[in-house]
Amino acid sequence: MSLVEICLMHPLDVVKTRFQIQRGTNDPHGYKGLGDCFRTIFRNEGVYGFYKGILPPILAETPKRAVKFFTFEQYKKLLGFTPLSPALALSGAGLFAGLTEALVVNPFEVVKVSLQANRDSFKVQPSSYAQARHIIQSDGLGLRGLNKGLTSTLGRHGVFNMIYFGFYFNVKDAIPASK
Repeated sequence: MSLVEICLMHPLDVVKTRFQIQRGTNDPHGYKGLGDCFRTIFRNEGVYGFYKGILPPILAETPKRAVKFFTFEQYKKLLGFTPLSPALALSGAGLFAGLTEALVVNPFEVVKVSLQANRDSFKVQPSSYAQARHIIQSDGLGLRGLNKGLTSTLGRHGVFNMIYFGFYFNVKDAIPASK
């Protein structure tokens, strides 16, 4: 299901990224609105323009899920030894799992976004590997390079997983099991 989700939602992610990097109304490459953005990408870059940077999320999906669920179980066990209420322990385990997941996902996100921001034809776009090498060579592995935006990614994944796991398990425990 995740692969289908990535393939269906990626065009919207490209459009979102293009709006995020826009430099205001004076930007010569600026879009007038959502429809204009879709039309411009299609006209200038073709259908493949909507799929720029799709390989990094596909490659990251399996390790991302594995890290998230494995570390959630480990943090859940660890927090089980604390005086926290079960609800708080589950939310805390979700928070820590999300933070760990973000460390894995962020380099893939940086490569994806840099590919999405490229307005050149799909045919002249660098590969994901070449783009990652370029980022590492020019900016390094740190917070200015392959881990640019890490604090935002930590916040997004940490908070989301804290709410997701906390809500899921607390609602699951509150609903009586069917017989």
